[in-house]
Amino acid sequence: MKILLVDDDAFLRDMYATKFGEAGYDVVVAKSATQALTVLDEEKHIDVVMLDMVMPGMSGLEFLKAIGEKEFEKKPKCIVLSNQSESTDIDEAMQAGAVGYIVKAEMIPSDVVEEVKKLIA
Repeated sequence: MKILLVDDDAFLRDMYATKFGEAGYDVVVAKSATQALTVLDEEKHIDVVMLDMVMPGMSGLEFLKAIGEKEFEKKPKCIVLSNQSESTDIDEAMQAGAVGYIVKAEMIPSDVVEEVKKLIA
């Protein structure tokens, strides 16, 4: 299972990459939504995209919409991992194609891994 982790915060990106790697996932990282779109063009077998909502250049919501417009052999499941916890943020992300929404501040990293396992099962 290959995960693309998209977050502009290097510390969080690296921490979650380590946690998912320890859980047996193949992890690719991107520091922006624009870079993530390039990765998706180059890496043909991304199973899951985990993304932040607040990023410079292109927001998580804009990124979800861009993924929705792309052609994939197998479309990756998108899961938001953000500190934006307003119900409108969550609703907009789900309507734009996210299969799950995890609020970073509400879970420790190992719990995030377990929640992702449930969402992609």
